[in-house]
Amino acid sequence: MIYSLSGKLILKEPGAIVVECGGVGFRCAASVFTVQQLPQVGEQVMVYTHLAVREDAMDLFAFGDQEELTCFKRLISVSGVGPKVALAILSDIPPAKFNLYVVSGDVKAITKANGVGPKLAQRIVLELKDKVDLNQTSAADLPGGVAAAASGGAQGEAISALVALGYTQAEAATAVARLDPTLSVEDMIRGALRQMM
Repeated sequence: MIYSLSGKLILKEPGAIVVECGGVGFRCAASVFTVQQLPQVGEQVMVYTHLAVREDAMDLFAFGDQEELTCFKRLISVSGVGPKVALAILSDIPPAKFNLYVVSGDVKAITKANGVGPKLAQRIVLELKDKVDLNQTSAADLPGGVAAAASGGAQGEAISALVALGYTQAEAATAVARLDPTLSVEDMIRGALRQMM
């Protein structure tokens, strides 16, 4: 298994990069976010990798950080999600947001990813809900307190009410997370609605 590649970036294009290591160029499929965060061609890079082996091909996938690699591995563990679909999802949804959508059960937000229908999104949420831990997601990537807001109590009730009004789980959780957790459910709903208007 190839865990990572360190070397000179010799090609950078939408969906793929080539890293030269010891005179050999390794072509890797990569998400939009990984390609964007890498330096210019000709500079040194280090990427984490996943090697997908099939009967007829061996594909190498590159990731800018371990969080994206972990998210990718979780996705390909879901029945019906192959490496290319997982990469397409991560190209449309950054790992931190994806984790939030899974934890909050926001199937609708996941279907916005290219090639993901409602049934597949439901399966992803169902199979990954217990495996995703928002505490492992870097705080800079999540709106403050989203993990707490998604957990229950008055915040959970406010989120449920906002979802009933037509907002997505992620929108509701993000808005409620910005509010004072000691507010009543009604005040949280009012405050969240003001933010989202």
